Amino acid sequence: MFEQTFKNIDDILYKDSGADSELDYIGQTSWVMFLRYLDELERDKADEAELKGEEYQFILDEEYRWEKWAMPKGADGKLDHHVAMTGPDLVQFVDGKLFPYLAGFKQKADHAQTIEYKIGEIFSELKNKIQSGYNLREILEYADELPFRSTKDKHELSHLYESKIKNMGNAGRNGGQYYTPRPLIRAMIQVIDPQI
Repeated sequence: MFEQTFKNIDDILYKDSGADSELDYIGQTSWVMFLRYLDELERDKADEAELKGEEYQFILDEEYRWEKWAMPKGADGKLDHHVAMTGPDLVQFVDGKLFPYLAGFKQKADHAQTIEYKIGEIFSELKNKIQSGYNLREILEYADELPFRSTKDKHELSHLYESKIKNMGNAGRNGGQYYTPRPLIRAMIQVIDPQI
């Protein structure tokens, strides 16, 4: 499921004039997937708190949550096309409001170890390169279909990212410098023999 979705997203990014390389593809896919994953994590924590009779404090203000800006849904659970931003409106929101809001977390965070600080640090370094809001709308719809709930889903996603980084290195791109083959990692662990 993840692999086909990533191929579909790469095809869309290939057609977009803002993303020029495999490195751009993974960078743009990553920020979308991160916000999608954060949404699932927040909803899980909110459900947990509700079961305990507690109130959950969301990290993101309502306007910036996935279900509000990326995938507003109607009563039927499907994307509400009358409410969903697309085209230039979507790109203006992402570039002019969403990214600056997320980057601002770095200054507001209590200390560097908080998730808020890390979100701010990530989004102060990133730039949305998807120039077409219509392409971005398609990417958001693909991302929304992905499950992040089970350990198996998260494992599949991590392997897919690892293989994408490996492929960038094999293609002579600079992104592959981060790839360390699994057999080498296992050999290093055996030699070092770390004790817990």
